[in-house]
Amino acid sequence: MDAASGGASAPASDATPGAAAPGGETSVPGTAAPPRLVQPPAKQRRRRSLALDLTILGAVGAVLVAAVFAAWGVIEREFYSPSAFVERYVGLLAGGRAADALALPGVAVTSAELEAAGLPPTASDALLRSDALASLDDAHVTSAVTEGDITRVTVAYTARGYDGTTTFSVERDGSVGPAPTWRFAKSPLAVMNLSVTGSMSFDVNGFQVDKRQVSPDGMDADPLAPVALLVFSPGLYSVSVDTAISSTPGVAVLSDSPFHAIPVEVQARATDEFVDVVQRRVEEFLTQCATQQVLQPTSCPFGYFVQDRIDDLPTWSIVTQPKVAVEPDGAGWRILPADAVAHLDVDIRSIFDGRVRPLSEDVPFIVKGTITVQPDGSASIVVTGPDTQ
Repeated sequence: MDAASGGASAPASDATPGAAAPGGETSVPGTAAPPRLVQPPAKQRRRRSLALDLTILGAVGAVLVAAVFAAWGVIEREFYSPSAFVERYVGLLAGGRAADALALPGVAVTSAELEAAGLPPTASDALLRSDALASLDDAHVTSAVTEGDITRVTVAYTARGYDGTTTFSVERDGSVGPAPTWRFAKSPLAVMNLSVTGSMSFDVNGFQVDKRQVSPDGMDADPLAPVALLVFSPGLYSVSVDTAISSTPGVAVLSDSPFHAIPVEVQARATDEFVDVVQRRVEEFLTQCATQQVLQPTSCPFGYFVQDRIDDLPTWSIVTQPKVAVEPDGAGWRILPADAVAHLDVDIRSIFDGRVRPLSEDVPFIVKGTITVQPDGSASIVVTGPDTQ
């Protein structure tokens, strides 16, 4: 019997000899089925996948490179361009950092460079300090034009309420790695030729200066000669005199042209207090002169001549005191000629007949004088007249 074979018989349709097993292998009746093999993906499909990956990577790389170049362009424009160099300089001035601004390439100048530009080679650097800087606001670059190796950068700003523009010349100075560096092709400094009459000292933006400290002649400085002072451009410089003797409302000048001369003239006027002091001293001097009982008081601006003899000591008095006015005169001042009147009482004896006659007469005279200001600020007043030695 079939059942005696020890195994169940399969349906005839499932045990057909020579039937092909999955995967293309042939099953042999009465033997175990061989292991199943997995075929690798097709090479064409693999090549397509690799090409797509490379394309994506290339696109990403191109984007990254473009982004790097774009970022570097922004960085270079903001930090390493001629405009950025000028903005840094003006920003240092606006921040009151004079020493840092002076240290930028191309700012400081030599005597030879000044002389070559027709500027005073002995110009003082006394004003190249933070104490002499005025406020500088709203500074921004308005244009940058390159002509050959020179880039001209124009900056607009407001200096203590005054609007101004300054154009700087900038040139390449080398590089640090991939970053270019720059310098001023023409120094942004200028020279203020300052003439102050009526005072040896003056203030610039509140910083006090003495002519003898900044003049190459030192203590022998000519009071009327202008002094040359280096200043920053851009910058507003207000020059004034405010002493016990003289004062002035001040003169403001905008330095907006690099490496140019700026002429400035300041005429100081005597203060009312100083004129009052001179007036009192003149009156005291004339009153003292009137105490001399002689016809020609010594070193005094008045006197009287007679051909006869005097019979007693003359008596003087001051009827009208002069109205004093002063004006600058070199390092000092001079008292302008002013009218005054003295009165003389004296008895005159005739040399012909010996008769005595009283003389009572007003004697007009003119007062003038000089005022010398000492180094300690005190004043020495000398009163004279037209014929006084």
